[in-house]
Amino acid sequence: MSANILEAALVGLLPVLGFLAALLYLDSYKLVKLRAVITIVAAGALIAGASYVTNGYALELVRIDLTHFSRYVAPVTEELLKGLVVVALIRTHRIGFLVDAAIFGFAVGTGFATVENLYFLHLVPDAGMGTWIVRGLGTAIMHGGATAIFAVMGLALLERTPKETVRGLVPGFALAVVLHSAFNHLLAWPKLATLAILIVLPPLLYAVFQRSEKAVGDWLGQGFDADTEMLELMNSGRLSDSPIGEYLIILKSRFKGPVVADLLCYLRLYTELALRAKGILMMNESGFEVSVDEETRAKFEEMRYLESSIGKTGLLAIQPMCHMSHRDLWQLYMLEQ
Repeated sequence: MSANILEAALVGLLPVLGFLAALLYLDSYKLVKLRAVITIVAAGALIAGASYVTNGYALELVRIDLTHFSRYVAPVTEELLKGLVVVALIRTHRIGFLVDAAIFGFAVGTGFATVENLYFLHLVPDAGMGTWIVRGLGTAIMHGGATAIFAVMGLALLERTPKETVRGLVPGFALAVVLHSAFNHLLAWPKLATLAILIVLPPLLYAVFQRSEKAVGDWLGQGFDADTEMLELMNSGRLSDSPIGEYLIILKSRFKGPVVADLLCYLRLYTELALRAKGILMMNESGFEVSVDEETRAKFEEMRYLESSIGKTGLLAIQPMCHMSHRDLWQLYMLEQ
């Protein structure tokens, strides 16, 4: 590889990789592991390949010139494909807060932009340094930022209306497409397009981090108190006098005795693991790295056994006591990793 090509590759790739590294650094609670980010970057790279094939078919289908295609069709197909990775992460409870939504979304765009810029380097190896500055600081950051916006808005709206999955994702997707299309409209003025991206995205993502840091702190405080109160209640022998005890009495009329006993064991394990997860987050925020011990892993194995014993109906019945919001499920996933 010649020196000029190497310089072009570095200018085209380092800004977006550096931006992603900055997002990870700003995550004081360490909500996202580096291994997971690398995996999502790889997924974004695969999406870039799928997008190339999809855009090829779409270009033949719509039969419009390349300029109009890049402005009105490519933003839709590319943001849709990148967004599928984010949707999968949300649906599998890998994302709990706006911080990790922003990081994972930007990671998808980073992988996509990396492949796209390397392919452009292959096609136009003698492009000027000005072109690579635009592609590195403009196009690549746009790809990461657009998907991050989709992830953040999607998660924020799903928190308000958890049952409206599709509707909750539409506004973020529309905004990502508009941002992508607007950038492509400005490519006739590449310096202006790059400047616009740099003015809009960094302050926006910084504001997201500030808001999410406060949300994490509030959730940890309230959740820690609630989980502690639940364990104290179960250990005190006064569970039957509480609303939870009354609910268990109702379950006795619908489930066999051994199943009710398993439900109570599951509730204890779930609460203990939730407390452990919140404790690890608090330690991370204070700068201490905490690993998951064998006792905690054994509790996960026991909980998995109880899930199979209780069955889907039993799990649905116990959900009101376990507070199984997407954040509560996310904390268990985070702890298990």
